[in-house]
Amino acid sequence: MTDWTSLDYAVVDVEGNGQQPPDLVELSVVPIAAGIIGEPTTWLLRPERPITAFARRIHGITNETVISAPVVADAEKEIRTALESAVFVAHNAHVDLSVLRRSLTGWEPREVFDTLKLARRLRPERLSYRLGSLVEEFGLAQGLDLRPHRATYDALVTARLFALLATSPDGRPMSLDELRDLDPGGADDPPATLF
Repeated sequence: MTDWTSLDYAVVDVEGNGQQPPDLVELSVVPIAAGIIGEPTTWLLRPERPITAFARRIHGITNETVISAPVVADAEKEIRTALESAVFVAHNAHVDLSVLRRSLTGWEPREVFDTLKLARRLRPERLSYRLGSLVEEFGLAQGLDLRPHRATYDALVTARLFALLATSPDGRPMSLDELRDLDPGGADDPPATLF
């Protein structure tokens, strides 16, 4: 039986401009290889439409911050390389997937794991499955001097959450079959909303 550490993962978080549908403003990808969480790669990107006041209050990224940032097309090759051949992981993954599919024409992940779905199935006693609540509950921000709701912070804590959830309480790495049974993917995802 093959366990989850046999694959490479790209743990992703995106931040948007608050428009509908949202344009990509920030993207972070945290690799996991052989069960080890690697260093994040983060892109700050200039969206086509302005960042709304609501989005600025959430993530703190202003239009002035991204005025000289590249547009997605200028960073697309690097982004595709970071996502290529790795299993996609995100919290509430349909949101991140929706933004990336619109931003990277023709891109599709090879497989997806959603830490929100995994947490709901593995920790059914929880009152909240918001990323911030899970981070607090499991102490996932320990040692991070980063702002929550920024892509790097959210991707790193999501990577830690995924590794925690994919390891059984006795310390045994779960098999890929076990994880796939818990998060089979599907069409039950609501429409994507992102600030």
